[in-house]
Amino acid sequence: MKKLLLQFSAVMMLCSPAFAQQKTPKQVSSSTTYPAAVNRPKLVVGLVVDQMRWDYLYRYYERYGNGGFKRLVNEGFSAENTFIPYLPTYTACGHSSIYTGSVPAINGIIGNNWYDPELGRDVYCTEDKEVKTVGSSSNAGEMSPKNMLSSTITDELRLATNFRSKVIGISLKDRGSILPAGHAANAAYWYDGVTGNWITSTYYMQELPSWVADYNKLKKPDTYYAQDWNTLYPINTYVQSTTDDKSYEGLYKGEDKTVFPHILKKSIGNNYDLIRSTPYGNTMTLDLAKSAIASEHLGQGPVTDFLAVSCSSTDYIGHQFGPNSIEAEDTFLRLDKDLADFFAYLDKTVGKGNYLFFLTADHGAAHVPGFMKENKLPGGLVSNRQLAKDLNSTLEKEFKIKNSVLIVMNNQVIFDQPLITENKVDFEQIKKTTINFLKHQAGIMDAVDLTKISTATLPEEIKKRLANGFNARRSGEVYFVLKPNWFDGGATGTTHGAWYPYDSHIPLVFMGWKVKAGKTNKNHYMTDIASTLAAMLQIQMPSGSVGEPITELTQ
Repeated sequence: MKKLLLQFSAVMMLCSPAFAQQKTPKQVSSSTTYPAAVNRPKLVVGLVVDQMRWDYLYRYYERYGNGGFKRLVNEGFSAENTFIPYLPTYTACGHSSIYTGSVPAINGIIGNNWYDPELGRDVYCTEDKEVKTVGSSSNAGEMSPKNMLSSTITDELRLATNFRSKVIGISLKDRGSILPAGHAANAAYWYDGVTGNWITSTYYMQELPSWVADYNKLKKPDTYYAQDWNTLYPINTYVQSTTDDKSYEGLYKGEDKTVFPHILKKSIGNNYDLIRSTPYGNTMTLDLAKSAIASEHLGQGPVTDFLAVSCSSTDYIGHQFGPNSIEAEDTFLRLDKDLADFFAYLDKTVGKGNYLFFLTADHGAAHVPGFMKENKLPGGLVSNRQLAKDLNSTLEKEFKIKNSVLIVMNNQVIFDQPLITENKVDFEQIKKTTINFLKHQAGIMDAVDLTKISTATLPEEIKKRLANGFNARRSGEVYFVLKPNWFDGGATGTTHGAWYPYDSHIPLVFMGWKVKAGKTNKNHYMTDIASTLAAMLQIQMPSGSVGEPITELTQ
């Protein structure tokens, strides 16, 4: 009874007016105020420089001006050891993975092209026969992001703001514009080399906005062609090639030597596709990006907008001339000036500190085998077409079945499985014979059954990248890993696709809103970009994201 009386007294005391007036530490009033809204930049600009090896940040550093790449690496935050975590390292895969924060196994973009067994034909990454071209009479606009299976960071920004944010993609390449802009973009624009126009598709709109139509009327390619292409600085100051005339560099049509100046005037009024393979293609891309900012009032609204840009000319020039050419060096020196101009434009229109900018690449590039041989370094060429031919002959001798290999592409062997089943041939034995054949071919380091990656006798890093690149619905059955600096191609120019650092080590630099100056040598991956943006913008990461935020870069 005494215990109950004590408990009753305690309750009455707590309920009394006198006790209620006493302030406990938790009840002390505070003058603290909290933000009325989520703090975000006015504009995010993502720039993918196609085929930009990481070392290009520093290879030409002494010749860069203060406003472009130098400003980026000194004012921004560089994740110096950023890698591509999948195979193969191609353009469509790179642009998709940057913006989905995912890998081909999940987002479905396993190459620029792949063989679709359900359709029984090759599929292009952004093809869409259900849409039409807008801005041209060609079929170059029959494109959309429908083949990409997961959302992008640009999609998530649109979702987070109930579609009030504007998202626009711009690139000479359709895949460089469409895939970064995502499924829910307001617009994506790419270049039609047939007409010299910037175009889009009915996936986005029924007619071009007036500012794009007006830009097309200027016929900018002709303006650039009239200038020809000579070196920006005296040619004897270029240090990345000992001579301007190399047999392993590609020729422009009509030229008999790969030397400066490259005469472009003859292409005025025709051959509009040539602009891609000159540095003026990058200039034109960034010029259109500035027009988009002005005409669409990007960064001027109540919510964050996103402009996804990809400069493709670096890739076309690299494929033609290789990384050690004067053409490649001049292209990056010119891009540096274009970047300085673009940053100054952003400072003026959006305001320094009001925009978040990042630069990265979709892949790197190998040295041209001819250059490697010239300098006593390992490297060489394989032929996918010859591999397919020789493999079919081998399989026919052993299994009495003709043309069981449909194609060799993306370092994968694609088999005619219905034919193999119809002839009652053991597919496991076909694969074993294929792997054994490939292992004995020049330039091939190893070959594996993609359905049995975990048991392959390969380094774990390579197995992880193979698994990340394998999509069960779209990939082939056998993958072969080439030796360092070997690739499928011709005698001139370069390509990419391997796991080696020259292809998979990419630049990643953030600058602007809430980014501190500095760098890290900690390993990061291409897939970390979308998660980092999601964390900074305080929005959901994309649906297939596997990356982690780079926390070191924020103030």
